Amino acid sequence: MRDVVIIGSGCAGLTAAIYAARANLQPLVIRGHEAGGQLTLTTLVENYPGFPKGVQGPELIELMQRQAEVFGAEFHEGDVTRVDLSHRPFTIEIGTEKIETQALIVATGASAKMLGLESERKLLGHGVSTCATCDGYFYRGKEVVVVGGGDTAAEDALFLTRYAKRVNVVHRRDQLRASKIMQKRMFDNKAINIIWDTIVTDVLDPAKGEVTGVRLKNVKTGEESVKECDGVFVAIGHSPNTHLFKGQLEMNDVGYLVVKNGSQTNLPGVFAAGDCRDPVYRQAVTAAGTGCMAAIDAERFLAEGGHGH
Repeated sequence: MRDVVIIGSGCAGLTAAIYAARANLQPLVIRGHEAGGQLTLTTLVENYPGFPKGVQGPELIELMQRQAEVFGAEFHEGDVTRVDLSHRPFTIEIGTEKIETQALIVATGASAKMLGLESERKLLGHGVSTCATCDGYFYRGKEVVVVGGGDTAAEDALFLTRYAKRVNVVHRRDQLRASKIMQKRMFDNKAINIIWDTIVTDVLDPAKGEVTGVRLKNVKTGEESVKECDGVFVAIGHSPNTHLFKGQLEMNDVGYLVVKNGSQTNLPGVFAAGDCRDPVYRQAVTAAGTGCMAAIDAERFLAEGGHGH
C-alpha cells in the first residue's frame, strides 16, 4: 500500500515526486513507455529557468530524477496497463503486478502527433521538431517547413517568422482549419508561403543526419517535388495520453483531463499534472508548476484524513 503513486516521469511527474518525497510520502513513480516525456525527444532547452546556456532535454530530466531520488522517491519501470479508480485505495496494474495507493497523481503527458515517416523519426531532434517555441531560435535566417493547417500550425508558423527568413506551411487541403484571426495573420505575413493540397512524403536527408529538404506530393495532381529547407516543424496537434482513464476521469472532447481547484480531478484523491491536463501552454516550466501543485494537493488530501477512508 502506497500513500502516493505518480504515473509519468516527465517534468510534471518528476516535480511532483520531488515535492511528495520531501513531504515524506515516499512516492512511487511509474516511468511509462516514453520515460522522461517529451523533453527526452528535444535537444537543447533554452527556456527553462536557471540555465542561461541552455540544457539538454535528457540531462534536465536526469537531474530532476536524481533530485527526486535524493529525497526518497522510488522508480518503477514499465507501463500501466489498467487502473481501477472506482474505490479507494486505487488499484494500478502493471502487467500482472498490482499496486494500491491512497492518492494518485496522473502526469502521463501528451504526445505530438507525427506524420509516421521513418525519416521523420530518424531526424527528430536533428532538424525535425514538434515544438516551435523550443527550437525556433535555432533557425535564424534559415528556411523552414511547417506541416499542418490548424491553430497549432498557424501559431508555429507565425512564431517562426521571428527567426526564419521563410516559413513554408504545407497543408493537405485547399483551406486552413485555423481560426479566422490566425488565418488573416498568416496571409498578411510576407515571410509565410502556404503550399496547398500537399503532403510531405519524406524528409531529407537521414544519411546526412540533418534536414536538407522535404519531398512533397500534390494530392490533387499527384505531382511530386522537393522543397529545400533547413528544418521541419510537425504541427498537426497533440494527443493527451489519457486512454487509461476513459470512463473514470472527466476529460474534454479530445481527452485532456479536466481539473479544478489547482489539480483536483472529478475523483477525490486523484490529481492531474502536466500536459495531460494542459492543451494551452505545454511547456516544461508549466508542467513542473502543475507537478508541484498536484503534490501539495495530494499531501493536503492525505493530511486531512483522505488516508484510509
